[in-house]
Amino acid sequence: MDNVHNSADDQGEKGLTGASIKTSYIKPDTSWRMLDLRELVEYRDLFYFMVWREVKVLYAQTIIGLSWAILQPVIQIAIFGVVFGKVAQLSTDGIPYILFTTVAIIPWTYMSQAMTQASDSLIQNQSMLSKVYFPRIIFPITPVLARLIDFGISLIILVGILLYYHVIPTWRILLLPLFMVMMVAIPAGIGLWLSAMSVRFRDVKHAMPFFVRMLIYSAPIVYSASSIADGFRLIYSFNPIVGAIEGFRACLLGIPLQWQYIVPGIISTLIILVTGLIYFKLMEKTFVDVI
Repeated sequence: MDNVHNSADDQGEKGLTGASIKTSYIKPDTSWRMLDLRELVEYRDLFYFMVWREVKVLYAQTIIGLSWAILQPVIQIAIFGVVFGKVAQLSTDGIPYILFTTVAIIPWTYMSQAMTQASDSLIQNQSMLSKVYFPRIIFPITPVLARLIDFGISLIILVGILLYYHVIPTWRILLLPLFMVMMVAIPAGIGLWLSAMSVRFRDVKHAMPFFVRMLIYSAPIVYSASSIADGFRLIYSFNPIVGAIEGFRACLLGIPLQWQYIVPGIISTLIILVTGLIYFKLMEKTFVDVI
C-alpha cells in the first residue's frame, strides 16, 4: 500500500507568487496493519460512491428493478417447499416447512450473492485497480454492503410469513443484531480470501457457482441441524453459516438457542475474517503486477 505524505521543504519552497508549495511524496507503507480505519474514513466518499454504483449497476435496465430482491428468494422458497417439504418431507422439528425455510433462505440469499460478487470484485474492477490508488479493501467490501439493500427489501417476505403463521418474537429477537453482524462478516471474510486468490488463480471465478451450490447443502437451510448424526455435529457446527442460520431461527421463531452450533460458528467467522484480512494485506502489493 502506498501512503501520500504532504510536507514543505525545510527552508520553505517558494512558488512564483512567494507562497509555500506543498510537496506530495508517494512511498510504500512499511507498517503492519490488517485494516487502516483512518484511511477508510478518508476515502468514505469514494466508498459511498462505489456502493451506490454497485446498486445502480445491478438493477440497470431491468423491468422490475428492486423487485428482484423479493422475487429471487420467493422462487427458492417455493421450490424448496415443494421438493423438500412436500416430496422429500424432511424433518423441521415441528415447524411449518415454509416458515422453517424462509427464515434461512433470506440470510442465505444475501450471503451467497455477497460472497460471489466480492470474490470477483478485483477482476471486475481491474481497470481502476491499475490506474489510481485507494484502499484496495474497498473492492471486496463494496458488494457486501451493497447487497444489504436487497436483504432489507427481502425482509418484507419474512415479516409476511411470520404474520401469516402468527409468530410472535420473544426476547431472543434482541440477539438478532449479533447474527446479522455474523451474516455480514461471513461473506466479507470469504470475499477477502477469494478476491485476493482470484487475482493469481482465475479458477476461482469458475469454481464459485459450484462452491455456492455445495454450501447451501452444508448448512441447515432445507433440513434441520438435528438430523445430523451426533458424532459429526461438532465438526458440522464449525461451518459458520450453520451458526448464523440457527441464530436467525432462534431469534425469529422463539425456539431455544442452539449454542453448540452458534459458538463454534462465531469462532469460525472470526478466524475467516481475520485470516482473510491478513491474506488480503499480504497479497495487496502484488495485485497490480499480477492482474
